[in-house]
Amino acid sequence: MQVGISTASLFLKRNNEEALPLFAEWGVPCAEVFLTSFSEYEPTFAAQLAACKGAVRVHSVHVLNTQFEPQLYAAHPRVLADAYAMLDKAMTSARILGAKHYTFHGIARIKRTFREDLPRAAEATQTIFTRCASYGVRLCYENVEWALYDRPGVFSALRRACPELGGVLDLKQARIAGYDWRAFLAEMGESLATVHVSDLTSAGEMCLPGRGVFAFDELFARLKDLGFAGAVLIENYAKDFAEPKELRNSYEFLAEKAEKFRL
Repeated sequence: MQVGISTASLFLKRNNEEALPLFAEWGVPCAEVFLTSFSEYEPTFAAQLAACKGAVRVHSVHVLNTQFEPQLYAAHPRVLADAYAMLDKAMTSARILGAKHYTFHGIARIKRTFREDLPRAAEATQTIFTRCASYGVRLCYENVEWALYDRPGVFSALRRACPELGGVLDLKQARIAGYDWRAFLAEMGESLATVHVSDLTSAGEMCLPGRGVFAFDELFARLKDLGFAGAVLIENYAKDFAEPKELRNSYEFLAEKAEKFRL
């Protein structure tokens, strides 16, 4: 188990090519790279990131969901083909960066006409998983309030057709969705690959880890009981802090906390 940071935490404060060297300077061992635009899916950009990341291990990549992920479930063949072309670019970049995991939202629940069909979604997910695996990357579904995995039970349904599917536990998304994070953790179990952490004040406002009241000791104890060997990554919104040094302090708090539960 390693503690790290997602570059998404520095959105509009540092670009990816600035964030990774900063993490290396801080001694952060691992990171998730949030690819935020079409140009960032290009292999040339991934090569640029790989050259500047220093000793930081890129655990996973993440993309802006609505750019192509929902279209991977489309019925129209041209839409599907274009979406897979974008997926290939993103996975090529993941391979260049050495990332072994892809944090995935899939279908976005943004249309009133959306009709959930989990058996069909599960079959499509297996096809997406296979394409990612051809690049050496594991597809990992994240619990997200506005996306397909919005509640406990969805992950289990997807795994019926895609048994090797990975999981990403996001604490803030569990809070937003109104479910206990422990329910998502229990469902993902040994399929868990990544944890996105943030903290919460006593007033219910999101904040950096170490500034709130979230029970990180319990989280790490449960992860240890699972034999978790993945990454615990800070993923806050940039508005949650003013200066990057605050993010560094939060990382150091979390790393020290996790050390007590190191496997």
